[in-house]
Amino acid sequence: MPQSLLASRLLALLDLTSLGEDDSPIRIRALCASACTPYGQPAAVCVYPEHVTSAREALAGTPIKIASVVNFPEGGDDPQRVHRETRRAVAAGADEIDMVLAWRALRAGDAARAKAGVEACRQACGTGITLKLILETGELASPALIRDASAIGLDAGVDFLKTSTGKVPVNATLPAATLMLDAIAERGGQCGLKVAGGIRTLGEAQQYLALVDAKLGSAWAAPMRFRIGASALFDAIVAELGH
Repeated sequence: MPQSLLASRLLALLDLTSLGEDDSPIRIRALCASACTPYGQPAAVCVYPEHVTSAREALAGTPIKIASVVNFPEGGDDPQRVHRETRRAVAAGADEIDMVLAWRALRAGDAARAKAGVEACRQACGTGITLKLILETGELASPALIRDASAIGLDAGVDFLKTSTGKVPVNATLPAATLMLDAIAERGGQCGLKVAGGIRTLGEAQQYLALVDAKLGSAWAAPMRFRIGASALFDAIVAELGH
């Protein structure tokens, strides 16, 4: 695939992300302005809950979704906290919620606790809000735990399984994405996949796109089912399309 076509395809699948501890409303507004490129737009902009209002105002009149994060990045095991955070983010105007699974609880053998948090988030999202479940696959590490985490999300009816927060040493990997895609395919391919953390170049992103195409077909990788969470990748995409 020519690099320009690859870049164009990737742009539409991107969740342009800024989750810095020192993000300011001015920085978030600048991020949103950059998202409206002459070549197309990303699927979503992902920010902390306190910046949802700024992002919504900056992107008014565009089709770009506003995504925010809950239980992030720690992945705590308090379902009530997850429920409260989700309600606040949705009330502020988030269209999509990226929730961190209580992966430590799962790793310690308490799958019920991990499941309770996901169900609390699903309930707080209500209808019309896209829920992406962050498994933190680099911390789960073992294939068995990644499969278990995927099953928790699929059983709860999440809209996407997501690899990582981008805040741990090991984030998105092709082996983890393969396990998640296999779980998704076994359930009929209705749940989407989001890969995030450390994907910076067109070549790296192309590997994940090729994996998805091979597992579920080229038509599957549309924004409603496949996303890449990144910021540096956006710069590489725009640079390629600007040539």
